[in-house]
Amino acid sequence: MNRVELIRSDVARIQAHGLDAEEVERQVAIFEKGAPYVNLDRPCTVGDGIERLSDTDLAEYIRMYEHAAGRRAVTKFVPASGAATRMFRSLLKIANDHEKIEYDHIAELAGKKGGDYAEVRRFMDNIERFAFYESLRSRMKYDGYNLAELRQKGDFTQIIDYVLTEKGLGYAAKPKGLILFHKDKSGGRTAFEEHLVEAAAYVKDRKGICRLHFTVSPEHRAGFEGLVRRVDGDYESANGVKYDVGFSEQAPSTDTIAVDMDNRPFRDSDGNLVFRPGGHGALIGNLNRLAGDVIFIKNVDNVVPDRLKEETYRWKKVLGGYLVMIEEKIRQLLDRIAGEDAEISDIEAAAAFVRNELCIGMPGHLENAPPEEMRPFLKDRLQRPLRVCGMVPSTGEPGGGPFWVKDRQGGTSLQIVENAQIDPDDPGQQAILKRLTHFNPVDIVASVRDRNGSPYDLNDYVDQEAVLISVKSKEGRDLKALEHPGLWNGGMAKWNTIFVEVPLITFNPVKTVNDLLRDEHQG
Repeated sequence: MNRVELIRSDVARIQAHGLDAEEVERQVAIFEKGAPYVNLDRPCTVGDGIERLSDTDLAEYIRMYEHAAGRRAVTKFVPASGAATRMFRSLLKIANDHEKIEYDHIAELAGKKGGDYAEVRRFMDNIERFAFYESLRSRMKYDGYNLAELRQKGDFTQIIDYVLTEKGLGYAAKPKGLILFHKDKSGGRTAFEEHLVEAAAYVKDRKGICRLHFTVSPEHRAGFEGLVRRVDGDYESANGVKYDVGFSEQAPSTDTIAVDMDNRPFRDSDGNLVFRPGGHGALIGNLNRLAGDVIFIKNVDNVVPDRLKEETYRWKKVLGGYLVMIEEKIRQLLDRIAGEDAEISDIEAAAAFVRNELCIGMPGHLENAPPEEMRPFLKDRLQRPLRVCGMVPSTGEPGGGPFWVKDRQGGTSLQIVENAQIDPDDPGQQAILKRLTHFNPVDIVASVRDRNGSPYDLNDYVDQEAVLISVKSKEGRDLKALEHPGLWNGGMAKWNTIFVEVPLITFNPVKTVNDLLRDEHQG
C-alpha cells in the first residue's frame, strides 16, 4: 500500500474525528484489499441451528424470566439514530419532480408507471388512516389551509409539503422514533412512546425501575429529550413504573474515511477529506458503555399498537428465559472445569454442551484430543457474551438471516449474515442463500457479564475483518464508503449465539410510510 499523502489541514480534520493518521491508513488499506465475503456452510433451519420451542417450554421460560427479571439489571437498547428520509422516499421524489401534486394526474401516472406514483396514490387515498393525520390537519389549519377541502379538490401540493417540511410536521428530516406511528385515545403515539409502553411489560425490576437506552443523532437528541419530559409522567402513571431513559450518540471516532474509485482519500470541492458515519456496527461502543447485565435489543420501527402487544411481551419473556437457562448452564460448567484438577466427565460434558447447545465445532487439532487438552479451548468458548436471537419465518424481506458459517480455521459457528456479505458471483454461496428459511428481525436478548458479574469488553468479540464497502456519491462524484462490522453481524461474531424461532406477528417493521397502513399498525 502506498502511504496516504496528507497535508497539514488533513491532520486537524482527522484529529477532530478522534482518529489519527495510522487509523486512516488502516482504513484505506481495507479499501485496497476489499471487504472479505463470508464463507457460508449452510442456512440454519429448525432442528439444525434454530430451536423450535413447545408450548410447555414457553410457559417454563416465561416463568424463569419473570423470576430472574426482578433481581437483574435489565435494559432495553434501541438504535434510533436513523432519519425517516427513506420512509418518505416516494413522497420526496414526487414532490421534487412535480411543482403541483394533483390527485388525478398522479393516479393516471400510477396506472401507467406504478412505482413511486402508485405509492403516493395509496398515501393520498388513505391519508386519514395515518396516526399523524390530526396533527397535520391542525398544523395546516393554523396556517389557514383546510386539509379536507384541499383533499376533496384533489390538490395535495400543500398537504404533502406540510408532511415533509419544517413548515408542517417536518417528517422527512425527523428520526423514525419521533414519527407518530399509531393512534391511541390521546390522538397518536410515536414509535419512541411505543417502546416506553412495551418496555414496562418486561424490562422493569422489582423496584419498578424501567431502563431504556436509545442511540440518537446529535441533531435529534433534543427532540427525544423533549418528548420524554412531556410524556414520561403519563406513561409512568399508566404503567406503574419509573422510567430511566438514557441517550447516547455515535462517537465521531467511529466515522470512516471515504475514498474515490481508485482508493485514494476522497476530497470535497473545498479540498477537505470526507468522513462518513461507520454504520450501526459503530454502536458496539455505545452498547459496551452501558456495562449492562441483561439487554434486549430491538429496532426502533418494530412496534405495534396495544391490541397486538401481548404476543410481543410473551415472546420477549420466552427469549429472556431461554437466555437465563443457557447462562446458568454455562456458569455451572465453567465452575466445574475451572481448576486444573477438573474431572474428565465434567470436561466431556462441557465439550458436549459447546457442540450441541452452542453449535460450535471443535478445532481439528482437538477433535480426538484427550479431555484435559480441550479444557483451555472450552473455557475460552464458554466465557463470552451470550445472545439469544429470535428468528422469524422468511417472507422475502431484504436483510440478514441465520447461517452456519465456516471460520478461517475451518470450524463453523452460528452467525447472522447480511446479503451484502455473500459473494454475488459465487453460485454455490448464492444457492445456499436461496435455501434460507428464516429472517433476522433484530429481536435479541443478551447477557454481557461473566459469571463473576464483571462486564465483558464487547470490543474483544468483534470480527474486525467483517466490514462492508459500498458505493455512494457526493457532489455528483462516486465514492467508496466503509462500514464497521455490523452490530449484530461481525460486531457480535465471536459471541455465543443461539437462534430461536419466533412467530411472524412479532416482526412488524416500518420501512415506508405506507407500511403504517398494514393491519398490524392500525388501531
